[in-house]
Amino acid sequence: MGSDIRPVTFCLGVEFDGAGFHGWQLQPRDRTVQGAIEEALHRIAGTRVRIAGAGRTDAGCHAAGQVASVTLATRLTAERLRAALNAHLPADVRIVEAAEMGAAFHARRSATRRAYRYLILPRRTALRRWYAWARPVRVGMAALNGAVAPLLGAHDFTAFSKQSDEQKDPLCEVFRAAWTGRRGALRFDIVAGRFLYTMVRRIVSTTIRAAEEGTGPRAVRAILESRNRRGAAPPAPAHGLYLMGVRYPGFGWLPKERLNVVI
Repeated sequence: MGSDIRPVTFCLGVEFDGAGFHGWQLQPRDRTVQGAIEEALHRIAGTRVRIAGAGRTDAGCHAAGQVASVTLATRLTAERLRAALNAHLPADVRIVEAAEMGAAFHARRSATRRAYRYLILPRRTALRRWYAWARPVRVGMAALNGAVAPLLGAHDFTAFSKQSDEQKDPLCEVFRAAWTGRRGALRFDIVAGRFLYTMVRRIVSTTIRAAEEGTGPRAVRAILESRNRRGAAPPAPAHGLYLMGVRYPGFGWLPKERLNVVI
């Protein structure tokens, strides 16, 4: 531990179970992940501070690799701050790593790519009812991957966003979109520079519908180009969605030390 108090910008790798939270973003009366971390920081630092998250997740969504940034006047090293936070956080939030960064680092503004994963199980289960969408999918991988192919590249994703989306720029660049799975359990992975509100969940439901109806890439391309939200399917349930990691120039994907708990 250093001897002098100094302003330090920290990067925090965050894992959380979103089942008991009303999303990431701070709310005045609801339990949120941001609120839980800021309360823990208040207990440690003795003052109120605001943290920034790389992505805003909906109520019920989870994260194996959320990234947050915060600037504190402290003597604590990154590792001691991580340990102190975990001592004060509830069991459904964990700081998996912490590092000191330059003063200009910002978890959201500095990020260049974000990776999400969506899980689907073929039938309801008691143990995973809040961690995957229970839905039998009646097509194979080839049809599903064909349906998401038109989404690769830079496009206006208005059709896959919510009407109340606060982001004014609908342009997003998708670098990867792929379905994998076995024995009826499916996993959809998508990487993009940015995402609109509910975008991943609407992509999941819409591409499954198109693949099952046999219209596949043709239907998805038409919906994308229409920029009409009414063409897309209602969003898949939030509890199947996971933020897996965030990419930064010079650092790669963060957090680096995370358990692969999302299969």
